[in-house]
Amino acid sequence: MSRPIRVTALLIVSLVVILGAGVGVADAPKDPMLAPWTGPFGGVPDWSSVKVEDFVPAFEAAMNEERAEIQRIAENPLPPTFENTILALEKAGETRQRLSTYYGVHASVLNLGAMPGVQKTLAPKFAAFADEITQNEKLFQRVAAVYEGKEYHGLTPTQQRLTWDRYRNFVRAGAKLDAAQKTRLSAINQRLASLYNRFGQNVLDDETKRFTVIDDAAGLNGLPDDLKAAAARAAKAHDLEGKWVIANTRSAVEPFLPYAADRVQREKVWRTFVSRGDNGDSTDNNANITEILQLRYERANLLGYKSHAHWRLEPQMAGTPEKALALMEAVWTPAVAAVHRDVDEMQKLIDAEKGGFSLEPWDYRYYAEKLRKQKYDLDFNEVKPYLQLDKLREGMHWAAGQLYGLKFTKLDQVATYHPDVTVWEVTGPKGEHVGLWYFDPYAREGKRSGAWMNAYREQERLRGTITPIVSNNANFVKGEPGAPLLISWDDAQTMFHEFGHALHGLLSNVDYPSQAGTSTARDFVEFPSQINEHWFSTPEVLQRFALHYQTGKPMPPELLARIKRAVHFNEGFRTVEYLSAALMDMKYHLAGAGPIDPRTFEREELTKLGMPKQIVMRHRSPQFNHVFSGDGYSAGYYSYLWADALTADAWEAFEEGKGPWDPQVAARFKATILSTGNTMDQAEEFRRFRGRDVDTAALMRERGFAPPRP
Repeated sequence: MSRPIRVTALLIVSLVVILGAGVGVADAPKDPMLAPWTGPFGGVPDWSSVKVEDFVPAFEAAMNEERAEIQRIAENPLPPTFENTILALEKAGETRQRLSTYYGVHASVLNLGAMPGVQKTLAPKFAAFADEITQNEKLFQRVAAVYEGKEYHGLTPTQQRLTWDRYRNFVRAGAKLDAAQKTRLSAINQRLASLYNRFGQNVLDDETKRFTVIDDAAGLNGLPDDLKAAAARAAKAHDLEGKWVIANTRSAVEPFLPYAADRVQREKVWRTFVSRGDNGDSTDNNANITEILQLRYERANLLGYKSHAHWRLEPQMAGTPEKALALMEAVWTPAVAAVHRDVDEMQKLIDAEKGGFSLEPWDYRYYAEKLRKQKYDLDFNEVKPYLQLDKLREGMHWAAGQLYGLKFTKLDQVATYHPDVTVWEVTGPKGEHVGLWYFDPYAREGKRSGAWMNAYREQERLRGTITPIVSNNANFVKGEPGAPLLISWDDAQTMFHEFGHALHGLLSNVDYPSQAGTSTARDFVEFPSQINEHWFSTPEVLQRFALHYQTGKPMPPELLARIKRAVHFNEGFRTVEYLSAALMDMKYHLAGAGPIDPRTFEREELTKLGMPKQIVMRHRSPQFNHVFSGDGYSAGYYSYLWADALTADAWEAFEEGKGPWDPQVAARFKATILSTGNTMDQAEEFRRFRGRDVDTAALMRERGFAPPRP
């Protein structure tokens, strides 16, 4: 089945991504947040030790400890070797890494009280600390000596890649700059860190403090009962009992728009959502974007690159912005054509109803559902009663068992940071311990919107057998106590997507932590997650786990057949909504040095692209956290499409075999993709799985933009 791009986020909790995990805490203060993890499974996070107000002094202590470790490496009187330099760096900073897990969780899911102020204080400190390490000349000279020395040629391929990667990261971070350039670079990085933190906090504030109030029950016409009940509970939480509230988050807005018959309410909800960060007040992000873009351009030039996009893409599979743009533009044209065809059909529905208006963005999802019903006799409200959150979680676990021999067992004795969170032990085919999986599914105040994966601890063998600890996070709106929570088809796909990231972390089988799991090129890392979505819609999963919440009966084959017939419906919308944001991301970072007004730039560039007026970018610029709340996906939002090209081709490998559950293909996928991390070039990983380079024609076939294979 064709699958829309899941525009979700992978969040690896590592706040200074320069060094790997490290050594002991003998010289550390007695702050319990700095203590090694104890308990079962090689130790687990002690959430009870966390005091938000102590994060700043705790990080100062952890960074001082790491400074001492770095100094010992840099000042080592012995000649540089792989062991005393590269491996020593790989071991440095263990205390800070553990503390970063606590901090990252609080920043993303417990961002309340003092936490925003703590982030504001620490963001520039983290940037300065990272620069302090990469700008340490003696340290870099030792790394370069190993990379350029005779010993390098006798290392294993994995050791060579670790050495090369360490050397490359130092150079890309400015290790070869002169003193004045390094000073300026550090100032840029610290300012960017503050701007990133402000940008993300502004979006969170707009999602938390802005919402739509509906006073009259007529404004809920068309909504299913569970959404009405959720809106009533949200109102009660805001002391607005007797009214209804639609929260300003994707998890609340996207289920509302397809079914809200009241056009006035649709527009209000839609406008509140798409204007996050763009309201001309204290949380407006436009000036932040302007400064971020200028600083990124200056930094890229300092480092010897034509643009931020060229700097960011150099280590990715795409390699250059031109290659990324070529793929995006190839898909853009047929996707826009598909949108225009769908818009024409939806406008006919409006005219037949004597609506007297032209289709607008807040109408699109509503009339798309009507059109789906007309063309395929498919209403996803008919599907939703079969999609219970807990049953689908069981389905994810079952599929991982069928494919990779994994078993998930709930652990009630392992402490968590919130009552919503559950912990599961993951074991392998022979009953061996593989890792731990934390699941945090519900929306709440202080939790950023969306869905993502965290790595609390990476798998490694550098200091013995260290097993991974990963988590999946979502934002489902809680139902009535004791009642099963029903989710949408898209949300179910997103669950499988994020679980694919978790499997990538859990099935890692490497020696060195900085090469583990999801530590791959950005445009490869979404590949394991995107292919995992495919198993959700297989009959084997749906027949076992898509069970009606009242009758317990599986989804009828006839209903599944209708879903499959409609598989390419609305593909134009999904692709254009995502791809417009990816193209804008790249255009921003190729635009040069001049100050950019985001409102004007966004409007003009989308016009040049021929953006259908009935669609907005999935993430408008002032709320584009992927791109402007950190460097992670900056000039890299295209990576979902690049990874989807890999996904489409890889899925055809299963189809060419014995089907989705082919044990030989699954074993090869685990061995060549899921377990290898960053131990080799990702293009080579794909070749080892597929036997050749990627065939991008598979992407066009999957989206219905090209005929299927004969």
